[in-house]
Amino acid sequence: MNKKLCIPFVVLVVVSTILAAFASVAAEEPKKIVIGWAPPDITGVFATATNFFQASVDDANKNGFDVNLITQSVTSHTAFADQVAIIEDFIQRNVDVIAISPVEVDVVKPVLQRAVEAGIPIIVVNMLEPIEGVDASTYIGFDNTVGGEISAYAVLDYFGGPGVLGSGEKVDIAEDQYLDAEFWKGLYENLSDEEKSNIKARGAIIEGIAGDFFSNARLQGFHNVVDEFPGIELVGNTCAADWNREKGVKCMEDFLQANATNLDFVWAASNEMGLGAMLTAQSANRLEVASETPTIGDETVAVFTNDLTPESVDRIAEGKIIAETTHGFADWGWFGGQFAVQLACGETVPSTYDIRPRTAYLVNARQFYPTPVLPSIDWAEIGANCK
Repeated sequence: MNKKLCIPFVVLVVVSTILAAFASVAAEEPKKIVIGWAPPDITGVFATATNFFQASVDDANKNGFDVNLITQSVTSHTAFADQVAIIEDFIQRNVDVIAISPVEVDVVKPVLQRAVEAGIPIIVVNMLEPIEGVDASTYIGFDNTVGGEISAYAVLDYFGGPGVLGSGEKVDIAEDQYLDAEFWKGLYENLSDEEKSNIKARGAIIEGIAGDFFSNARLQGFHNVVDEFPGIELVGNTCAADWNREKGVKCMEDFLQANATNLDFVWAASNEMGLGAMLTAQSANRLEVASETPTIGDETVAVFTNDLTPESVDRIAEGKIIAETTHGFADWGWFGGQFAVQLACGETVPSTYDIRPRTAYLVNARQFYPTPVLPSIDWAEIGANCK
């Protein structure tokens, strides 16, 4: 062989080997993904959702990904323009995926569609109903109307109807029974008029933001059920507390002042407002503690609510909240992280993921927190299909 040709050949081989090694290393580097998450706040229920969103991201990072979750929330549930500004900021940052729980659906429509047009997939959390005019990739949530209905069934159960809570006919259930819409409707759909009339209680309602989508849906669901039971009397006007604990306190103070006796229950359409109502009744020595023989026409008031967080599970376990409809906030975050990574990888995700609302009460409360049972995510398969 010509020795003059040998050196360049050796150099070529060495260079090729080095380049191949660099290519191999580059191929093994985890895909960098940035997720923008815009909840209405990061307290209460959305603190839970955000914590499990981060837990899902951390799980991805332990399994070969490089994911960064950016969380930005508004200062209040009425700061509509601020959430628009947050989404605009995510678009400017060119994040890979945007997840949002809208504070008001109509307000965020235009900016969400601008994100889609910029090539950013959208995950809508806290609702299943498609937002007209927005090509969102997926919806993770529950039917808010069904959530209100399930809370209403818990009230009926506690005050004399069939079920698991109060003085009515007790139903045998499995330890892991889902007390969801199918369960409750099956119990109540064939009750006679006399049986319906025997369920009696006087109550009041604390709603969210008067007139908004979420509050209207939960309120409608509650009425869908209780309005069929003539023995359930709703007193006074529905009090709007804007999903806020302190305003829930004020609503409860007003209810207690107006009803020195004969207020049997309060239903608050959200967890934060319900905790405010519970604390107020407790301070006034008028809080009903969970019992198989509820007091009717007494001074104590039973509190029912919606959402479910680690804090409220503690109160349920103490009997201070009679029942709460869980909407799966841990699930929102866990699956939100999974779907966001899949969308960033160019993979297909379900168009909707329905987390069925169900009843949490004294007996089953610890099935939800502090350690909710969530399915493992197959990150290896997601990584193998990632583009």
